[in-house]
Amino acid sequence: MKQKNEQIHTTRLLTYLLIGLIGVLGLVCLYYGSSVAPGSRRYDDTDSRLDGSDPVFGGFSRNRDLVDLLDEQGYYLEVPKSIPICDMKYSELIPCLDRNLIYQLKLKPNLTVMEHYERHCPPPERRYNCLIPPPKGYKIPIRWPASRDEVWKANIPHTHLAEEKSDQHWMVVDGEKIKFPGGGTHFHYGADKYIVGLAQMLKFPGDKLNNGGHIRNVLDVGCGVASFGAYLLHHDIIAMSLAPNDVHENQIQFALERGIPSTLGVLGTKRLPYPSRSFELAHCSRCRIDWLQRDGILLLELDRLLRPGGYFAYSSPEAYEQDPENRKIWNAMYSLLKRMCWKVVAKRGQTVMWSKPLSNSCYLKRDPGTLPPLCNSSDDQDASWNVSMKACITPYSARMHKERWSGLLPWPQRLTAAPPRLEEIGVSSEEFHEDTKIWHFRVIEYWKQMKSVIQKNSIRNVMDMNSNLGGFATALKDKDVWVMNVASVKMSARLKIIYDRGLIGTVHDWCEAFSTYPRTYDLLHAWAVFSEIKERGCSPEDFLIEMDRILRPDGFVIIRDKHSVINYIQKFITALRWDGWLSEVEPRTDALTGGEERVLIARKKLWTDGFMTM
Repeated sequence: MKQKNEQIHTTRLLTYLLIGLIGVLGLVCLYYGSSVAPGSRRYDDTDSRLDGSDPVFGGFSRNRDLVDLLDEQGYYLEVPKSIPICDMKYSELIPCLDRNLIYQLKLKPNLTVMEHYERHCPPPERRYNCLIPPPKGYKIPIRWPASRDEVWKANIPHTHLAEEKSDQHWMVVDGEKIKFPGGGTHFHYGADKYIVGLAQMLKFPGDKLNNGGHIRNVLDVGCGVASFGAYLLHHDIIAMSLAPNDVHENQIQFALERGIPSTLGVLGTKRLPYPSRSFELAHCSRCRIDWLQRDGILLLELDRLLRPGGYFAYSSPEAYEQDPENRKIWNAMYSLLKRMCWKVVAKRGQTVMWSKPLSNSCYLKRDPGTLPPLCNSSDDQDASWNVSMKACITPYSARMHKERWSGLLPWPQRLTAAPPRLEEIGVSSEEFHEDTKIWHFRVIEYWKQMKSVIQKNSIRNVMDMNSNLGGFATALKDKDVWVMNVASVKMSARLKIIYDRGLIGTVHDWCEAFSTYPRTYDLLHAWAVFSEIKERGCSPEDFLIEMDRILRPDGFVIIRDKHSVINYIQKFITALRWDGWLSEVEPRTDALTGGEERVLIARKKLWTDGFMTM
């Protein structure tokens, strides 16, 4: 009887093993035969993604359902022990702003409206699956605040601007360094004196452009190397310095290397990725923008972005030259802005200052049929990701505060005060303050973990890849850093709160590459970003490679996500060369915890030519 039972047990065991084997083979077949969701990429024999034969295009994406199933059962797909290094010619690659891609894909952008400087991302099969190498001789960047005035030439080996703008004191080559005297096209004597001059034009107390904290957020279009934004920081003003990746080589790369808040972008056909009423002042100093094109559509975009009573500082020949051509442009521009209800509030030398109205009253007094028209009431004035500009005036809503600066408190009080627009996103002031407290505690814990390896002033450029209400950036207020707050497309409405707090940020889809040069951020904070892109069917491996692209050597990543996500990411740490220093903890549960979370902090090693340096 005992022998018979043993035979039955053995038979059943073999049956279970056979069923299990069939199941595994079925999953393997499903894996190799299935298609993947948009935004992910297949990996199979024909693609040769992991064998090194294609070190540029392709990727490491797997079928996400299979990964999840195998993870649950304790099985893990093999991950690469190393990731290929891109050719040195890609050391400054910006995947979605690569003009070579436009030619290769035979796109036909309209050059007259700057479409070729707008984002054009590679299709899944042409994404890069290699690590971007630093240029030859790359050094750890000079630390802030010294970096405001000088950078290592080897890190950005371009001297074209120093030669082209030699009479304007943008930058000077000095041995192994490039130095920035603080000059500009319309401020030869320095941005600091120019800023004081603007404050004097507006008759602000003490010649302080921040006007007692009421001027905080500035948009500087056509910013050059961002010296204007650099010198505004001393006045407690933060500027989003904006310039395209154009013939003026590497302007924004220089700005970010200096540690100045800045980003790549262009006033072309799409709205800038910021919500309405984000800035108190817009600035253009010889920005070479045709403001009259397409019925003034670019000025109308500035109008959308300015707060009630916001200023436009315009320094350009049209504002002061008396020749017929410049007078013609000035008269046309003056007429357009008058119909937009803007007023000249000051004019001196080479600069004119305009002011946006405080309410809709002027618009309602215009003659019927006056152009530009008011935008349709159904238009979402805050929608900004891949949304075409419209040649219409964005009116104020009936519920909006009609007082100057939207009723916000001056800086720095506005950083922690609940802004009026919270009600537009359905968040209570209690929830807002609770969020601020939670992130204050979370950041304290992060810094405790990194205390042993963070050197003084080694972190300057920070990115919060899922900014929510800006609590993470707010918690860093006492550190000498600036934060690029990134809101996902589905959470873009919350970006208005970021700006109302006196911070800056942008909308972005992390299934695509970010619009910045490689090696431009010292710290990347990714809270639940991997879970979000995974739910959308995008490749977490692509995202890891993108994080590496924009992270400086010696920089840190802080990844806060589910246990399973952290476990999966850990397998890529060595291949990414992020094992310069590691820490993993299970944080305390709080009101923002959506389930069990872990925090992984890693440090990127400095390596060159495919070899790590110790």
